[in-house]
Amino acid sequence: MSEHLRLAGTGFAAQRQALEAIIRAEPSLMAVLDGMREMELPDGWVVSGAIYNNVWNALTGRPMMTGVKDIDLFYFDASDLSYEAEDRVIREGARRFAGMAVPVEIRNQARVHLWYETHFKRPYAPLTSSCEAIDRFACLTHAVGARLSADDALEIYAPYGLDDMFSFRLVPNRKLDNRETHETKGARAVTIWPEVTVVPW
Repeated sequence: MSEHLRLAGTGFAAQRQALEAIIRAEPSLMAVLDGMREMELPDGWVVSGAIYNNVWNALTGRPMMTGVKDIDLFYFDASDLSYEAEDRVIREGARRFAGMAVPVEIRNQARVHLWYETHFKRPYAPLTSSCEAIDRFACLTHAVGARLSADDALEIYAPYGLDDMFSFRLVPNRKLDNRETHETKGARAVTIWPEVTVVPW
């Protein structure tokens, strides 16, 4: 077996332990996780590329943060769906994370349905939580979130497990019509991590 696949098929507990070690070893991720906790954002999670890209970097010996364009931070606050309320949080995050090597993109998942159709030309049902947003990611492989609890424990949300990520396998999530996003992300991934296999839509 190729060395980068050493954790493929080892089971959720072993993969979760490895994931936590990778996250805790990356200062950028820990800085955002800590900052998000200090901001006390409701239902806050660091999600997506900054997590799975760094797993692939760690397992292939590439420098950490290779291929990471930004760090995505989700929160869910349905108490005020105005653009202004979200913008205040975004501006607070911009100040807090100003020294980061990559941008930190903060989005209130309670507002996504208000702009999604205009941006992507298809409807998007309102969400009830940040976790539901993760459930709808275009690739099952990418559906992972992390956050720090008050006692510094690392919480992981991975509704479809972790094996696809540790197997370098991009699997489409047909919960929504996300074929274009799945294919675009897959095409980009293999240019940076040729070890990745993209499962066709």
